[in-house]
Amino acid sequence: MAIKDSPARKAFLTTNMTLLIILSLIMLLPFIHVIAQSFSSSSAIDRGEVILWPVQATLDNYQYVFQDNTIWRAFSVTIFITIVGTLFNLFATASLAYPLSRQEFVGRKFLLFMVLFTMIFSAPLIPTYLLVQKLGLLNSVWSLIIPSAISAFNFFVMRSFFLQIPTELIDSARIDGCGEMRILFQIVLPLSKPALATLGIFYAVFHWNTYFNALMYIEDRKLYPLQVKLREMIVDDTLVADPTSDLFSTMLSSSPEGIKMATIIVATVPILLVYPFLQRYFIKGFMLGGIKD
Repeated sequence: MAIKDSPARKAFLTTNMTLLIILSLIMLLPFIHVIAQSFSSSSAIDRGEVILWPVQATLDNYQYVFQDNTIWRAFSVTIFITIVGTLFNLFATASLAYPLSRQEFVGRKFLLFMVLFTMIFSAPLIPTYLLVQKLGLLNSVWSLIIPSAISAFNFFVMRSFFLQIPTELIDSARIDGCGEMRILFQIVLPLSKPALATLGIFYAVFHWNTYFNALMYIEDRKLYPLQVKLREMIVDDTLVADPTSDLFSTMLSSSPEGIKMATIIVATVPILLVYPFLQRYFIKGFMLGGIKD
């Protein structure tokens, strides 16, 4: 049945659309400003002429970023953490969510309560640090992956999705002789692509933006992820000039703002490019996760 567009409904839709456009601009304009500065000359940035469009357009800022080996090293560390960490997170989360979604699992309610407890009361900083130290993970990239193996929130999302898989399907697989691991990897997970894609985005963004854990657990500068390197450049003004390049030395001595903005774009765009490929699974995962029998 068609919904009648009454004056009140039209006013609501107009107001809602206006507010959404304003909110979108509030979030988008700062990003556009950063892009404009990344393509602008140092002198134009210093004079405050750059707003939403590059002034004295140049690629020198990106040339500096791409020739800085420390940025590429941090970039490679972040890529490793994001890919390996996301796969490990999904495997660990699914391995815990599947048995706790089955009614026949003994002790299911107690374990669910323990997971919920960690969601409400997070572990204190010092005991967490001591645990990572005792496990021998300090100053290792694994300290950014293993301690955050399972997110309680993501666990409950995946368990909610597993609960929607018909019990008859799993029972028939058991009758055919399938073990639990085979049921999980050949039946449950292939049917759970929307949930895996949704949680994969959550985990990937978390690892890509890893910052605080790296400050706590990593001392070797060669193992710094991209966000820590970015923090050094923006907060500490730690920029390294190429001694063989007069151009880059001049840029650093005059105004490093364009280089900082270019680094922000390089650190942001890759994770943004992942979303369009997973968008349909992302939306479907949230829709199915909210359906209850």
